Amino acid sequence: MDIKEIQKYLPHRYPFLLVDRIIEMEEGKRVVGIKNVTMNEEYFMGHFPGHPIMPGVLIIEAMAQTAGLLALYSMRDEVDRPSFVYFTGIDKAKFRKPVVPGDQVRFELDVLKRRRSVWRFSGNAFVEDNLVAEAEIQAMVGG
Repeated sequence: MDIKEIQKYLPHRYPFLLVDRIIEMEEGKRVVGIKNVTMNEEYFMGHFPGHPIMPGVLIIEAMAQTAGLLALYSMRDEVDRPSFVYFTGIDKAKFRKPVVPGDQVRFELDVLKRRRSVWRFSGNAFVEDNLVAEAEIQAMVGG
């Protein structure tokens, strides 16, 4: 799924669309997405000058957007468009290594549970083969 298709499902736009590509999707079960981190990201102006690091909350947000794409795509015949994914919870978030300009972050999320429009995911973020963040995310699809 390229950026044009991603924008068909997610309402987010620059500078808050944090997923560049979906490289793997098993409907209702698993998704793998990519974020290319560049020095042009606005948050690097202040986080931190001379030592740019992607904020952890944005890594989790990108993970949540990737999960949201799986939920919206999996429910595309069940819900009216436009639909939104509301981030409703986060547990067990851990940050292992910093993400810096030039990194490509790979988000791998697996569905732990789905109950109607409420989804729970287990997610990991990697740069190359290094785990940089992990979390359990809960979201709800609504119109």
